[in-house]
Amino acid sequence: MFICICNAITERQVQSAVADGALTMSDLQGQLGVATCCGRCAETAAEYLPGGRYAGHVPAPEVAALVVAAANDESATVTMVEIIARRA
Repeated sequence: MFICICNAITERQVQSAVADGALTMSDLQGQLGVATCCGRCAETAAEYLPGGRYAGHVPAPEVAALVVAAANDESATVTMVEIIARRA
């Protein structure tokens, strides 16, 4: 279903943006261009944001995908620390 006719933005695109971290209407406008023309879609798009009527319909990001992305991040440096437990 189209949420924004002017910019041809679908319900799935809005859901994806929210799942990727969009929290406000400003975030949706910046990422997708929702409600930047006539503005009639603003109320419907806002219903997909956290606290909105359709907020529960937004798919949660995959935890496994987050772990893989973090493990494959070339810019991250990991310092390993060895912990030795001794008995008293």
